[in-house]
Amino acid sequence: MAIKGASQLIYDAVSTWPDVEAHPHRFGGTEYRLASREIGHIHGDHLVDIPFPKKVREEVVAAGRAERHHLLPETGWVSFYLREPGDAERAVELLRLSFELALQQKARGRVSTAETLRDEELRT
Repeated sequence: MAIKGASQLIYDAVSTWPDVEAHPHRFGGTEYRLASREIGHIHGDHLVDIPFPKKVREEVVAAGRAERHHLLPETGWVSFYLREPGDAERAVELLRLSFELALQQKARGRVSTAETLRDEELRT
């Protein structure tokens, strides 16, 4: 079950972060990027997908904060389903973690695309 208005709540929060831009996602919904790196995307009011390094993904999944990605379970991506009140805020927390990791990578001078991040994860 979707949470009506969740995508707007998430947009309102994430779009205020420095240098984050919202773009249409190639499979529908809205994609959030820091420079060329995707920090996550939302499909309507029901699903948020977020990339992480595999180690962080494992921690997030083990803590019950999200599930392995519904289509790419072997990558660092997670899926978070918006099912109950408060889930939009929990999704924002996960997107914030992805954003902070992207900022750290940018500070090291290694801003990469989601595809490059995925390639790096597959090697680890």
